Amino acid sequence: MSSRNRNKRVQNRASRLTAREQAERRAKRRRWEIASGGVVLALIVAIAFAARSADDNKSSTPTTTTSGATTTSGATTTSGVTTTTKAAGSVAGKPCVAVSGPLPTGAPNVPVKTGPPPTTLVKEDLKQGDGAVVQPGATVTVDYIGVSCSTGKVFDSSYKTGAPATFPLSGVIKGWTDGIPGMKVGGVRLLGIPPDQGYGSQGSPPTIAPDETLWFVVTVKSTK
Repeated sequence: MSSRNRNKRVQNRASRLTAREQAERRAKRRRWEIASGGVVLALIVAIAFAARSADDNKSSTPTTTTSGATTTSGATTTSGVTTTTKAAGSVAGKPCVAVSGPLPTGAPNVPVKTGPPPTTLVKEDLKQGDGAVVQPGATVTVDYIGVSCSTGKVFDSSYKTGAPATFPLSGVIKGWTDGIPGMKVGGVRLLGIPPDQGYGSQGSPPTIAPDETLWFVVTVKSTK
């Protein structure tokens, strides 16, 4: 083999090696670019998922805004102090006022004890009866008139219909369940009923506000 041919073969082999190395470098670079792209995509997906989760958590938590302070679960945070907010329209803590407006025909006056509302059940006999004693859980027939503590307005009365009401004591508010037993037929009793023994924080719209204290005068007609 001539030196010229040998040199040409060496050059051809060197060219092939150079081309192979370049191809390998390109392939390696391509693999690196794909791998890098996958990592970046994974990071983008992870960030987007975290942001979405945070938004979902924020939207799923009920908030209440009071005087510029945003709180959760009905609590208000101001200067690091957490307090429970009142229900909308609550009259909790409002003083009791005297009866205002005309009474239904035939209804007795309700001697509301004005001032701070009572926190325990008030039972005061205005007239002692001389008939049978009302037992716990009995069914009674009564005349009654009810007045809201915070407004002094009559919200319900049997005198409006002209007929007494009959009901079992197991099916009424706790203030009546506990407040009427012990009365005698013919007796008249004043009841002062705190919200937790009446209609509570829900009230009984539209006649009874949330957290309203109630005053009743109840006259027992019969019991069984």
